[in-house]
Amino acid sequence: MRPLRVMKVFVTRRIPPEGSAALARAADCEVEQWDSDEPIPREDLEQGMAGAHGLLCLLSDRIDKKLLDAAGANLKVISTMSVGVDHLALDEIKKRGIRVGYTPGVLTDATAELAVSLLLTTCRRLPEAIEEVKNGGWTSWKPLWMCGHGLSQSTVGIVGLGRIGQAIARRLKPFGVQRFLYTGRQPRPQEAAEFQAEFVSTPELAAESDFIVVACSLTLATRGLCNRDFFQWMKKTAVFINISRGEVVDQDDLYQALASGQIAAAGLDVTTPEPLPTNHPLLTLKNCVILPHIGSATYRTRNIMSVLAADNLLAGLRGEPMPNELKL
Repeated sequence: MRPLRVMKVFVTRRIPPEGSAALARAADCEVEQWDSDEPIPREDLEQGMAGAHGLLCLLSDRIDKKLLDAAGANLKVISTMSVGVDHLALDEIKKRGIRVGYTPGVLTDATAELAVSLLLTTCRRLPEAIEEVKNGGWTSWKPLWMCGHGLSQSTVGIVGLGRIGQAIARRLKPFGVQRFLYTGRQPRPQEAAEFQAEFVSTPELAAESDFIVVACSLTLATRGLCNRDFFQWMKKTAVFINISRGEVVDQDDLYQALASGQIAAAGLDVTTPEPLPTNHPLLTLKNCVILPHIGSATYRTRNIMSVLAADNLLAGLRGEPMPNELKL
């Protein structure tokens, strides 16, 4: 009987229990883990990856050429517990023949729920209203006090009608949205049919939407897409929501648009950088709601993500098909 080949696996953070259990059951792997909920320091990451056959990382871990060099020739698989892969040096990874696993699909519902929650929180000014209750600002009923914007009879524009964009539209439709617009690399008539969504140009979407939800991937084409021009196209009563990646938005331009009244309000679950410094100008604005990137933060979703990341890693190490492999 041939002896079992044991492969080194490095995990960059504590992960949910079901994912940890899946790795622990793998007799052909020796698992090392950064035992903290906080990010691993760069030097420790380089040391931990040295000689590793497999890496399980998070979206906050920047996997670049220097780190791949530190890992060495053994590294065969990178599994990220995320749907986004913009933290991975994909060209360098492809050059080295390293397989990549990721976790699409499983976080769609949780992220869409969060997007709708953030939209409603922002457009109905809930943080302001809660603060008024606490600070004594609530005195009597006033006809226009704390008024916001409603979804009924509105036009919603979605930047990126992928899985998450569709799930957001599906949840918004029962609120009485009159019209859906979307933009992206190309029309998606089959997916758009469910919402009678119209494919339009970016300027047209910005100009005609009462609510804009950004749900696209971060690419060269979308980096900085929502800039000064974009916000100037928007209605003064429009509400802007971003649940994609912070770098899709020029935050300086967004600040100016909000502070000057160019647009009504914004809700962000993603920023640049993350975490956002506590002295950032956006945090001084009442009409800007910022969350700490919690789109997929439900217990069920995070556990499923961790199991899928573990299964991707183990399958890749064993030369088997991954449940979700990124085609490079």
